[in-house]
Amino acid sequence: MFIYIFSIITLARPQWGFEWREVKRKGTDILLVIDVSKSMLTQDVKPNRLERTKLAVKDLIKKLKGDRIGTIAFAGDAFLVCPLTSDYGGFMLSLNDLDINSVPRGGTNLSVAIDEALKNHTDEKEKDKAIIVITDGDNLEGDPMEAAKRANAVGVKIYTVGIGTEEGELIQVKNERGALEFLKDKKGNFVKSRLNDKLLSQISLETGGVYVKSSGSEFGIDFIYDRYLESREKKELENKQEKLYYQRFQYPLLIALILLIYQTVLSYKKEFA
Repeated sequence: MFIYIFSIITLARPQWGFEWREVKRKGTDILLVIDVSKSMLTQDVKPNRLERTKLAVKDLIKKLKGDRIGTIAFAGDAFLVCPLTSDYGGFMLSLNDLDINSVPRGGTNLSVAIDEALKNHTDEKEKDKAIIVITDGDNLEGDPMEAAKRANAVGVKIYTVGIGTEEGELIQVKNERGALEFLKDKKGNFVKSRLNDKLLSQISLETGGVYVKSSGSEFGIDFIYDRYLESREKKELENKQEKLYYQRFQYPLLIALILLIYQTVLSYKKEFA
């Protein structure tokens, strides 16, 4: 009976006591620039463009091993909602909170989004800087091509992921009562949002990046990471203090072995007594 109990304890691998150990880390920086304008509520991609984007980013997180990831949300303005971090749990919390209210100013301004990304990509030691812009490309203000030129001038490649369809759909939003209705412009006309392939392709081409059109089976972020980002030269990241617990399974294992030997000897004596 006691042999069984101590064997179970051994398999549970008990730990107590610990020491802090400094761990050197290497990785790459992945800065996501995510469109949270109302056009991202369009349901030509299920469940809608924004929610599909968040699901794809969550899949990407599962692949990362020490790389830092951060997020900039943009609509008519742009804000850093999660600085570059290797705390994937904290990153996921900020990702889950992303919605069309994350940026107070409506509209879509790719130019300010790119400029905000450049402000947060300032590590001069990093040779191969890159950002990933996820949007339908429905730009309403600013000059994203001029912003792309500024990115190219400082050596930042822009990879773009286009989400949506060329046919597009009407945009569904919730009214003050919480009921869904189709978005209208100031003239009372229904607003239809379409994917702007051409603009996104031009932005990437200007900076030496790549444009990927999202599809049902392949969103595009995984492809960019696997093909272009994972193979980049890893840089030294800030060392991390990790709590290393001491393994104590040896003690219950030793007790179980002693009891087993004792039981074997006892059985042997009884057999030949």
